[in-house]
Amino acid sequence: MKPGTPGGLDAVETGPLPSDAPTRTVAPQSATPSDHPSVAALVARFGDAIRRHRVSAGDQTVVWIDPAKNLEVLRWLKDDPTQLYDMMSDVTGVDYGTGTVDVVYQMFSTMHKRALRVRCELPVSALEIDSVAGLWHSADWLEREVYDLFGVTFRGHPDPRRILMPDDYAEGHPLRKDFPLRGRFSRAEQTRRALAQDVERFYTPTDLQHGGPPQEVLASGHGAPGESGGAA
Repeated sequence: MKPGTPGGLDAVETGPLPSDAPTRTVAPQSATPSDHPSVAALVARFGDAIRRHRVSAGDQTVVWIDPAKNLEVLRWLKDDPTQLYDMMSDVTGVDYGTGTVDVVYQMFSTMHKRALRVRCELPVSALEIDSVAGLWHSADWLEREVYDLFGVTFRGHPDPRRILMPDDYAEGHPLRKDFPLRGRFSRAEQTRRALAQDVERFYTPTDLQHGGPPQEVLASGHGAPGESGGAA
C-alpha cells in the first residue's frame, strides 16, 4: 500500500485510486522505411508492389504487398542473406466486412532476430493467391485453415482440403463476415444433415470400437496383447 493511502473501511469511502501513469513508450503508428531494415529493402527492390506499411500495436511492423507478387516477395524475404526469414509462425486471414479479405503472414528471422508481418488484401470476388507451402512447410496446414474458414484458394497447395470443417460442409466459410450467425441452413436442416452423416467416413474402425483393435488386426487372427486371436 502506498504511503498516505487510506486503509480498511476508509478506502471504501474514499473510492478507487488513480492508476499509476504508464511508463511504456509507444512507438508512432506510421512507419518510415528507415524504421525497419526489411521495409527499406522491400521498397528498394519491389517498388510499387509494396503498397503501404506502418507500425501496429506499438512495435509490430506491417507491410501490405501486391497479392500477385506474394510468392516472389516472400521467397526473397526467406532466401536473401540480408533478410533470412526462415520461420513462418502463422498464416491467417482477416475479414473486416469491407469487401476484402487479408491473408496475413507472420514471419521471424532467427538469424537477424527481427519479426515482420506481411499482408495481402484480396477482393471477396477473387479470393485466390499463390501458396507458400513450398517455401515453409509450416504454411501447409495454416493455408488449409484459411481456405476452410475464409474461402481463400491457395494456388499450388499440395493438399487443398478443409481442415476443421467436414469435407462436405456446404454452408460456406464460417469466419467470413457475411456468414450468418446460425449458419446458412435452418437448425432443422443442420440437424438432419448431422444425423444423416456416415460416421465411418470420419472415424477409423479403431475409433468406432472405442479403443479396440482395428478390423484388419482381428481379421488377421492377431489380437491385442493378452487376447486370443481368431474366432472363439
